[in-house]
This record gives sequence, structure tokens and C-alpha cells, in this order.
Amino acid sequence: MHPAISGALTGFLVAVVLFVADYMMLRSRAAERAKKNHKTIVEFDQTDKGRVLSLLRFLIFLPVMFAVGNWMMSKG
Repeated sequence: MHPAISGALTGFLVAVVLFVADYMMLRSRAAERAKKNHKTIVEFDQTDKGRVLSLLRFLIFLPVMFAVGNWMMSKG
């Protein structure tokens, strides 16, 4: 398999794991906030929404960065 493809696949897997972990953490914090405020509906606040969007923007480029890095390391 070409090194760039294996790097892209690795980067994609890392991106998925990072997103799921961060989303679960934010979801649990939102649930704690809802419980503290005696609300039944769990909602993200503006800060949480901004954090998820920023993370998604970064994670779009992560497989590309891994692909380029893996390709450059294999050329040596």
C-alpha cells in the first residue's frame, strides 16, 4: 500500500477517535450542567458548539497532514 494512503487512513482513524472522545466529554459536561440547572433537555451552549466546529475544521485536515508526513518519512 502506498505510504500516503496508509498515512491518510491512520489520520482518519485518529480524527474519528479524537472527535468521539471530545464529543462524549462535552456531552457529559452538558448533562451535568442540565442536571445542576434542573433541566430535562441536555443542550450544548455556544462555547461547546464553537469548540465542536473548531475541532471539525482541524480534523478535516488531519488525514492530509498524516498522509504527507507518512509519505515524506518513507522517502528517506
